[in-house]
Amino acid sequence: MARTPTSQTDELLSPDFMGKLDQLAFVSKKIFAGKMHGERLSKRRGESVEFADYRNYVSGDDLRFLDWNIYARLEKLFLKLFLQEEDLHVNVIIDASKSMDWGEPSKSLYTRRIAAAIAYIGLINYDRVSLYAYANGLQHELAGVRGRRLMFKIIEFLSRIEYDSTTDLPKATKQFAARHPQSGILIVISDFLDKSGYEDGFRYLLSRPYDVYAMQVLSPDEIDPPLTGDLRLTDIEDDDAAEVTVSRALLNRYQHNLQEYCGGLKEYCTRRGINYLFTSTAVPFDQIILSYFRKRGLVK
Repeated sequence: MARTPTSQTDELLSPDFMGKLDQLAFVSKKIFAGKMHGERLSKRRGESVEFADYRNYVSGDDLRFLDWNIYARLEKLFLKLFLQEEDLHVNVIIDASKSMDWGEPSKSLYTRRIAAAIAYIGLINYDRVSLYAYANGLQHELAGVRGRRLMFKIIEFLSRIEYDSTTDLPKATKQFAARHPQSGILIVISDFLDKSGYEDGFRYLLSRPYDVYAMQVLSPDEIDPPLTGDLRLTDIEDDDAAEVTVSRALLNRYQHNLQEYCGGLKEYCTRRGINYLFTSTAVPFDQIILSYFRKRGLVK
């Protein structure tokens, strides 16, 4: 039996949780810093919704916005400034490679739930929301969705994602940066377990005016593998295989290497102004949205 839109929505976001999300809004530190009363407004010359202030006229300003009443009283030229609403672009890039469709709880379901919650917060605040799924480059796209009534498009998009192929973060971020020169919030959700590393992937984003969040999601079995004995381990993405004898010493070395890798990713991001977030799928995903995102300043 085919799943209905309602059942698809309930799988990702419960009605009770959506009610809690109704109280949240995104905060863009780079783009809308210093705006009045938390609104996404900016002072610009020209017509807009609300008068803001005056400033002295300088050569080249639009004469249509001179205040001639002030000139008649003071014989000085002042330009009217207005508060103008700006769109906030909220972009989510989801890793849809084979390694993400693994673990218990599944990383794929976990990341889709987080993406759905992010999208919902954006839509209820009339932000422009775009979702992308990548493996060997960008593979699926839903761009420029706006307004709560289009949440069904988000759910349909997330429900159709197929987890296949190997990971190529640089190819995906290069494609994204070429398509999106405008400022906005960008959240990349992945396990970042790419043999080629992550540096080249982020490099394409650093020259753009994005608030970048790198969210690393691992399963409990990746953090602390329940393995022992003689095993043949196969890479889920490229079928690379190795025969190993799993001992406590080997597991300790694995966990040490994993911590070093995640720590290196965090340090790389922090030094370059990228907001790094780490979570295990054992952590309730609603806690990530309602608590962790608040603490990191992504939502308020």
